[in-house]
Amino acid sequence: MKKLLTISVAAVAGLAFTAAAMAADIKPAVLYDLGGKFDKSFNEAAFAGAEKFKEDTGVAYRDFEIQNDSQREQALRNFAKRGQSPIIAIGFSQANAVEKVAKEFPDIQFAIVDMVVDLPNVRSVVFKEHEGSYVVGVAAALASETGKVGFIGGMDIPLIRKFSCGFKQGVLATNPEAEVFENMTGTTGAAWNDPVKGGELAKSQFDRGADVVYHAAGGTGIGVLQAAADAGKLGIGVDSNQNGLHPGSVLTSMLKRVDVAVATAFEDAMNDKWTSGVQVLGLAEGGVDWAQDDNNASLISADMKAAVEQAKADIISGKVEVHDYMSDSNCP
Repeated sequence: MKKLLTISVAAVAGLAFTAAAMAADIKPAVLYDLGGKFDKSFNEAAFAGAEKFKEDTGVAYRDFEIQNDSQREQALRNFAKRGQSPIIAIGFSQANAVEKVAKEFPDIQFAIVDMVVDLPNVRSVVFKEHEGSYVVGVAAALASETGKVGFIGGMDIPLIRKFSCGFKQGVLATNPEAEVFENMTGTTGAAWNDPVKGGELAKSQFDRGADVVYHAAGGTGIGVLQAAADAGKLGIGVDSNQNGLHPGSVLTSMLKRVDVAVATAFEDAMNDKWTSGVQVLGLAEGGVDWAQDDNNASLISADMKAAVEQAKADIISGKVEVHDYMSDSNCP
């Protein structure tokens, strides 16, 4: 017995040494999209994941916030030249730069969130945003007293239409008589970082009778939630948990677990479990969800919670199929 114990302790010590050696071998990096890492939404979720990894492992990482589109390729190449790996690019707009630089550095591990880059050294992480948007649509329909709700997107692209379509389906499945307003902020990257415009669009929807508005607009959405709070209406956050930005006026947030995607990519590289290819994360995988905490507890009735959780269960089981705008642009 004593001999077995000695072997076990030695084995554990060996594993610890190996893990430390692996950790020393990786030099992770994150490249944020426009809007910056403190956008309280999409980029900040990536930052939170990198910070969690650093806290758990003690392994530092580099990051960079681009100021314009021309910096994407340059930043990725600079990371690769320094031997950073894995390098995670946040946002669909990074795809062309990732494809070009990953080909130049085939021994470096890259990952991209929200787009597929088909290369042997690239991991592509995409989410079923339509599923998460459906469940917050159920909540919106149940919380609305006017039967009118709204959606405000950032850049007008298929990915954001995917949020809108899922949200609308969830609203109408809950209240077929509901009216859903929709606005997009713009057609360039600037649409992700215009809180003034976000507030103006939200106010216009409130003026038309909406009393709950969901945004998928990055930093622009901060203005949407502020306008909701100012008007005594309800907002719905996105990507990160934004319930705490205006406690009592953010009904919930559609969580998109970019933090988990980033932390997992770093951990897989550190533990020699890295895989390339496509990862698709929906409700079943814990990739999307709705946020419940002390900040919105007073807004979520028992019946609302039961209805949203039932919608989640029905989607996971396949009983309810949420329309994917990326596959079919004819949103029902």
